[in-house]
Amino acid sequence: MLELSVLWFGLLLGIRHAMDADHVVAVTTIVSQQRKLIFAALIGAVWGLGHTVTIALIGSLIIYLEWEIAPRIGLSMEFAVGVMIAILGIVSLRSFWKGHTHKKNEAPVTRKTFLKPLIVGLVHGAAGSAAVALLVLHTIADTRVSILYLLVFGLGTVAGMMGATVIIGLPYIFSRSYGIIHRGLGLATSVFGIGFGLLLMYELGVGNGLFTEHPTWTPE
Repeated sequence: MLELSVLWFGLLLGIRHAMDADHVVAVTTIVSQQRKLIFAALIGAVWGLGHTVTIALIGSLIIYLEWEIAPRIGLSMEFAVGVMIAILGIVSLRSFWKGHTHKKNEAPVTRKTFLKPLIVGLVHGAAGSAAVALLVLHTIADTRVSILYLLVFGLGTVAGMMGATVIIGLPYIFSRSYGIIHRGLGLATSVFGIGFGLLLMYELGVGNGLFTEHPTWTPE
């Protein structure tokens, strides 16, 4: 009964984890260029899949092998998230600036469309795996239940991000008939993403000392 309660908690925590600011900002720059809500939902699902893969892989190593991630490595993984968000913002800005996202004859959605959110999910999962694994280590003694918790947590992030991307996608999709509004919304989102990524890099690189001899890092 206790194990079931813990797994339910993991599911709910996974849903909430999907709503973290860096996750939402990164995915928004991708969803802002979609034409249909179904594609927005699929992007959320693919992001969640990538996130789950690295959470389960790195988290399992931490749990089973008692890996200790050095502060510089942990900060570097989170710094990679900042770099990724800034790049996503730049790519999105370029697309909206040239007006590619509201043309009637757009390229069809292919497997490449979902490669970007998969990579983004993998990077996010790597950055957050330590915090999730340490939480599991401190609350669950049975390693088998711990691994199951990671998978259930991943399922929660998939569900949470699917719901988030549908909601996020609504204003972008419905504004496509109004080119100026759609473009302005996309440009604002892109600029915000770039700023968010740069700020995150600054906080990690300078504030947490990634580029100094004494980095400080607390998994979150």
